[in-house]
Amino acid sequence: MQKENCRPDGRELGEFRATTVNIGSITTADGSALVKLGNTTVICGVKAELAAPALDSANKGYIVPNVELPSLCSTRFRSGPPGEEAQAASQFIADVIENSQIIAKEDLCIADGKLAWVLYCDIICLDYDGNILDASTFALLAALKNVQLPSVTINEETGLSEVNLKQKNPLVIRKHPVATSFAIFDDTLLIVDPTAEEEDLATGTVTVVTDEDDRLCSVHKPGGSPLTGAKLQDCISRAITRHKEVKKLIDKVIKSIKPK
Repeated sequence: MQKENCRPDGRELGEFRATTVNIGSITTADGSALVKLGNTTVICGVKAELAAPALDSANKGYIVPNVELPSLCSTRFRSGPPGEEAQAASQFIADVIENSQIIAKEDLCIADGKLAWVLYCDIICLDYDGNILDASTFALLAALKNVQLPSVTINEETGLSEVNLKQKNPLVIRKHPVATSFAIFDDTLLIVDPTAEEEDLATGTVTVVTDEDDRLCSVHKPGGSPLTGAKLQDCISRAITRHKEVKKLIDKVIKSIKPK
């Protein structure tokens, strides 16, 4: 193999790091997943709470994502309020949820104008080694697929909600968004799934999110060097291939823990 096409960790330019996913490991959450992308390790826990729907969307529930990059995951982050990168990642995840329609918010409504589910999706990075967006998107999807919500009814006489913990139902996952990130070097070179070191050296990054119908959900490109249309097209087709791998991985894990 040519020396110049080899990356510091021995990968080829188009090669992803080893990817693993575990689901249901946080027993206190309503759904959870742990994703590793090389050394980058992210955990997502979903907590469901009941609330009144907003007045202007009486038939919808809420999904509230939050990405945390605590100081324990890397020397680059300080303790205290969320920094720029964590805020940008949270916004990215919120956009993915919105654009991909991973869950229809109408599905989270229990009684129009009265009661709906709020899903708090906390994504916490345990070890930061680049490409937080791919890992976070994957962890979110896997955790949501693991969620079981108790059935809730409103008692006609008292108007109070009654929760039946014995009867639980999975969420309806309507789309499976998968993110694929690239580091750009001087408009010419694209490498997939960058490590923290590669991100620091890159002149730009781009993240492409696709779903199982090969539909483009979003392209996230925070500044940096420009991308030609042809290069972007290349990114999209690679993202579509990556989607199939990730989807296969999730399906396999979910199948393995189905209650016997």
